[in-house]
Amino acid sequence: MTRRQCTSAAAVALVVVLATCAGDTLAAQQTPAPPFPGARLSIDELRQQLTRVSAGRRLKPRAWPNGSRVAVAFTFDVDNVTGALARGDLGTGVLSRGEYGAIDGLPRVLRLLDTHKVPATFFIPAVSAALHPQMVTDILSKQRHEIGVHGWIHESLPALNDEAEERRLLTQSIDYLTKAIGKRPVGYRAPAWEFSRYTMKQVKEAGFLYDSSMMASDDAYEILLEGQPSGVIELPIEWILDDVPYFGGTAGGSLPSGELAGRVLQAEFDGAYAEGGLYIITLHPHVVGHRSRVAMLDRLIAYMKTKPGVWFATLEQIAAHVKAQ
Repeated sequence: MTRRQCTSAAAVALVVVLATCAGDTLAAQQTPAPPFPGARLSIDELRQQLTRVSAGRRLKPRAWPNGSRVAVAFTFDVDNVTGALARGDLGTGVLSRGEYGAIDGLPRVLRLLDTHKVPATFFIPAVSAALHPQMVTDILSKQRHEIGVHGWIHESLPALNDEAEERRLLTQSIDYLTKAIGKRPVGYRAPAWEFSRYTMKQVKEAGFLYDSSMMASDDAYEILLEGQPSGVIELPIEWILDDVPYFGGTAGGSLPSGELAGRVLQAEFDGAYAEGGLYIITLHPHVVGHRSRVAMLDRLIAYMKTKPGVWFATLEQIAAHVKAQ
C-alpha cells in the first residue's frame, strides 16, 4: 500500500470513528429520562428529599405590637436589569424596561410610601445597587425602610449548581450591601425565590436573622435544615401576593387590570386580618412602579388604614418580634 493509500485509509477510519461517536452521543441525547423519578423512591427516600429544607415549628405570635391585629409588610425586589444581564439578554427592550425600575418606578413607589408613612423592605441584587447607587441613597434617606440581600446579579442558584461559586456570590453580595448601607443586612431573599441544595446551609452560616423565599405557611416558621432546627426564621412569600403574575411580561400578565389585581390583594389582606396573621406582599419597582399600578397600591394601603390594629413593619421588625415571642 502506498503512503497516499495509507493516509486515505486512516482518514476514512477516523471519519467512521467520529460518525460512530456522534451517533452514540445523539442517541444518548435522545434517550428520554425516566418519567416520574420520585415514583421509584421509597417513602424514606422521599422524606429525605422533602426534609432537606422544610418547615419547622410555627412562629405565629400570641400578639402583635401595640395590640395590633395583623402585621403587614410591603417588600420590593429591586431586580431592574439584573436578571437580563445575568442571562446575557442585551436587548434594548428588556434592558430599558428593567431600567424603568430605577428611573421612574422606585421614586414613584417611595413617594407613595412617604405619603402613607409606611415602611418597606427592599431586597436588592448587589449589581442592581452598583448600577444605580442613587436607589440605595434614596431608600435610606427615608429612615424607615430596610434593605436585604437578593443575590449578586439575580443569578439562578439551581442552574448555577456550584457550592463554591454560590458562596462567592453570596459573600460579594453581603460585602457590597454592607458597605453601601452602613450595616450588615439581616434578611435574605433568594433570586427568583429558588434555592440550590447549598443555599440554606450558606444562609445559616452567614448568620441571617430571617429568610423570605419559601411558601410553606401563611405565618412565620423556623426553617429545618436536614430535619434539624436552623435558627433561621422564615417570613413566607406567595405568588398570589406578587405583582408579576398579574402584571409581568412584556405584554402584561394574566390579570393586567390594576383594579382586578387589587381585589385579589385586598381579599388576601382581609383573610390575614380575620386570622390575626401575617401579610407579606412582594412587588417589583420596574413592574408595579407604573402610574396605574401605583394608584392601585395607593387604594390598597388606604383600605388597610381604615381597619383598626394594622401594624405596618419591615421584615426585620417582624422577625425580631417573632423571635422575641
